[in-house]
Amino acid sequence: MAIFRLTQIFPILSMLLLMALLCGCGRSESIPDTAEEQPPTMVERVSRSWTADLEETLEKRRFLRVLVTYNQTNFFIDQGTPRGIEYDYLKRYEDFLNRQRGKKALRVKMVFQVMPFDQLIPALLDGRGDIIAAGLTITSERSQRIAFTRPYIEDVSEIVVSTKAAGDTLASVDDLAGRRVHVLAGSSYAAHLRQLNRTSPGRLFRAIRVIEADPHLEEEDLLQLVNAGIFESTVVDAHIAEVWANVLDNIAVYPNIAVNSEGDIAWAVRKGNPQLLASLNDFLNKHRQGTFAGNMLIKRYYENTRWIRNPLTDTERDRFESLQDLFQKYGGQYGFDWLKLAALAYQESRLNQDAKSHRGAVGIMQLLPRTAAGPNIRIPDISSVENNIHAGVKYLAYLRDTYFDDPRLTPEVRTDFAIAAYNAGPARIKSMRGRAAALGLDPDVWFNQVEFATRKFVGREPVQYVSNIYAYYIAYRTAYRVMAQKPGTNGDDGNGHEFLRESRNR
Repeated sequence: MAIFRLTQIFPILSMLLLMALLCGCGRSESIPDTAEEQPPTMVERVSRSWTADLEETLEKRRFLRVLVTYNQTNFFIDQGTPRGIEYDYLKRYEDFLNRQRGKKALRVKMVFQVMPFDQLIPALLDGRGDIIAAGLTITSERSQRIAFTRPYIEDVSEIVVSTKAAGDTLASVDDLAGRRVHVLAGSSYAAHLRQLNRTSPGRLFRAIRVIEADPHLEEEDLLQLVNAGIFESTVVDAHIAEVWANVLDNIAVYPNIAVNSEGDIAWAVRKGNPQLLASLNDFLNKHRQGTFAGNMLIKRYYENTRWIRNPLTDTERDRFESLQDLFQKYGGQYGFDWLKLAALAYQESRLNQDAKSHRGAVGIMQLLPRTAAGPNIRIPDISSVENNIHAGVKYLAYLRDTYFDDPRLTPEVRTDFAIAAYNAGPARIKSMRGRAAALGLDPDVWFNQVEFATRKFVGREPVQYVSNIYAYYIAYRTAYRVMAQKPGTNGDDGNGHEFLRESRNR
């Protein structure tokens, strides 16, 4: 099932050579063809801080590290094949450099490194990447820290997108006063909304409530959460809003309500790399928006979208509320966040006790009766809702405590591995930790580490499975907070969740 792609905050040694492999780094003296062939020194070379300019980099390293975010327009993996406008652009730049170097020279490669949006600039400045290619808007604040190329997409408006119901009361930016607007963490959207708060005297007491979302979420994720009715509104670039409006039925796009206009999107490098900047600009002269090549790429990727089901439709919200006490009861008994258990159950069965898989798994938790009746669980009858949930949660705890009882793992990561094992089997997921270490990844972290080894050696299903559950978990906990803040409640879900960082700068 296609859902938002969520990433975990991680030390920015992301997938490194695995991404180099995925991104078509063919056999050469610099970068071997398979991840298994990567010597440790290669991992160190890619991850080591490096700030030299283009000429020295090409002479001594023969690869450039491209910092990207993972989403369905910029950079993503489709059935093992890397795609996205930034990927295609930078692979063309790779060809451009190699043509300049001549046929006898060793080939230069692009190594793509994925990370959360708010970590891109710090990683570049620290020398952990050479180019940011992530739909970055040129702003005066950013220009003080990094050097932008010439724009490859120009005249961009940052516009409001809301649910259709909320949109009935929106006519201008002024109507955002007092409303919550969820935006990409570290984005120009947040900066421009805060600037509106500071420059509009009328918002002294009713400022726009600017909420920077969880850094795991991308623009497309926020649009899908608005579509689901979980968030009321967001702000994104107009070209992103317009393409997603074609597939999300419950969003209203307001091109006339812009928090910023005439923006430019560009790549970025360090200020101390004028050679690289000049080379990228030379390339963009024939590849930016308005050229044949640039227009082709823009059209290709701003029509390529994916979207998720809403885990909080009226029917499923009713199911959720009817099962809440049971998830809380067994979550408390076995040491799990009950909202995460609800998310797992939604992924398994849509919270439907009548669900039955072709393999014989039954009920809300989609457990095999023989597994539930076995010596590790000992719940022989899972036909009732309570027994089914109890058995599923007990089995999840068994996986966590038996296969991932490693003192190096945090409690949250142990749960991540247990959830993956719930789908793909414990022995298989446990073995992926060793595979991840062999790839130069962190065997003690699931997201963006062991999950990439799992994608490579097992397949996409368990990776998407865990990501789906994390997405639904964020949706549930956010919605639960909203419900808990209604009159007559105490505004707390009992777990002390801090769901979002809210800023009311004026």
